[in-house]
Amino acid sequence: MATFLVADSDSAPAGPKELTSDQAGRLAVTRFLNFQAGGRAMTINVPGTAGELTITGSIDYRGKIGYGVVRGTGRDTSSDGLIQWTAANVLVHPMANAPAKAPARPPGSGWYRRPLQNSGSSLDSSLAIALKLGSDRPDNAELLPQNGAAWVGRDRLDGHQVDIMTGPSARATSRTAGAVPTSGTAGAVRYWLGSDGTMYRVRVGVASAPQPVVIDFDTQKYVPVRRVPGVTPAR
Repeated sequence: MATFLVADSDSAPAGPKELTSDQAGRLAVTRFLNFQAGGRAMTINVPGTAGELTITGSIDYRGKIGYGVVRGTGRDTSSDGLIQWTAANVLVHPMANAPAKAPARPPGSGWYRRPLQNSGSSLDSSLAIALKLGSDRPDNAELLPQNGAAWVGRDRLDGHQVDIMTGPSARATSRTAGAVPTSGTAGAVRYWLGSDGTMYRVRVGVASAPQPVVIDFDTQKYVPVRRVPGVTPAR
């Protein structure tokens, strides 16, 4: 199963309760639906002691690559600019006055490349988690309840009626078929899912962040991800 983690809901929780077969089915296909869609637009909010970072952009779940603009709130602008990432590498393009949205075609120069850190970086952990929210196959719905996945409550999010569910415990994901545990997370992931399993929000506790990371989908129009010219990031 994916990286799943416990976080507080904005609405009063009604659970946890054991998943029904319908709920387990929706949770099992939610990452696969992201893959089937090809890509999703998203906003990633990464809390930090020095202020929050917000990444606004798109992830190509078939190409396994994300691209967007990163901006800081309550902190200096040293981290602001464009960002493109895979599971292995991060490309950053610093900008003193970062735009609200990343240009559809990445600039041809001014990029710096570094490895994606597996631990110790709230930003990198958040980028890795976001990439893992797509899968080329559904997860095993029968194993989810057995490994700690649960229904937490209902909410309304951007006009969508959603069910809030937690995925398997971090310990269970290591032995669940199809599990993709992510280093740096704590607990289980919490999902806001529509009636067809569409993923609208994910909230994840990251060991290096003081508050949970929140990933919201469809916050803007999806723009297909173009790779930085002349660079083929390793996966």
